[in-house]
Amino acid sequence: MLQNRVNSFSHFQLVLTLLGAFILLFIVAPLLGMIISTPFKAITATAADSQVLNSIWLSIWVAMVTSLLFAIPAIPLAYILARYNFPLKNLINGIIDLPVVIPHSVVGIALLGFIAGDGLLGKTFDAFGVKLLGTHFAIAIAMAFVSLPFLVNSARDGFQQVPERLEQAALTLGASPFQVFFTISLPLAWRSIVTGLVMMFARGMSEFGAVVVIAYHPMVASVMIYDRFTAFGLKYAQPAAILFLFVSLIVFISLRFFSQKR
Repeated sequence: MLQNRVNSFSHFQLVLTLLGAFILLFIVAPLLGMIISTPFKAITATAADSQVLNSIWLSIWVAMVTSLLFAIPAIPLAYILARYNFPLKNLINGIIDLPVVIPHSVVGIALLGFIAGDGLLGKTFDAFGVKLLGTHFAIAIAMAFVSLPFLVNSARDGFQQVPERLEQAALTLGASPFQVFFTISLPLAWRSIVTGLVMMFARGMSEFGAVVVIAYHPMVASVMIYDRFTAFGLKYAQPAAILFLFVSLIVFISLRFFSQKR
């Protein structure tokens, strides 16, 4: 009887392993195929291309600054959603998740109508002689729009895991709500917040669809790779894609390691 259970469990594990291996292979195989089929000389030559390096650096620093700036209002919103019940709360949660399901070309068109010269925000800035299209600001809002759900949802889950009795005890002892938030809630939810920030940064850095509509220039890495592909073909785009892949992995793994240490 025991032997039958062991054999059944082993078969179960084998099925799970094979299914999991299929998913991993599905993700890794195209990337390995791209790396293997690209000559190393082409990669090294691309690594010395100033346009490629500038595009990658632009993607990294805009995504990082965007994540940090939008974290200031996003984290309090996550705390409100985690701690308070109010009318239309489910609607707000649904709105936060909208950027995940909306096609990103649609996001770009929506933002274009918002920041163009005849748009609501565009008119305001045009009055001061400031153009928003094709600027770092346009890139930042496109990145923020598609990546904010990762931060808000992760931070909300982190705050929900903080025992409310700790906050109530602090309030009973005379602490203000601000003191409770900054000395209890925020430190205890910090790991989830950092994880959300890392995911937001990574998602923003890789965005293409929304960015290409409102800011083809200056080129972030994803737009630069697309531009090379459409202008010169696959062989010219692959080395840039591989270089961006390596840089993205290094940055993402480093930030993941930092968040785990924290």
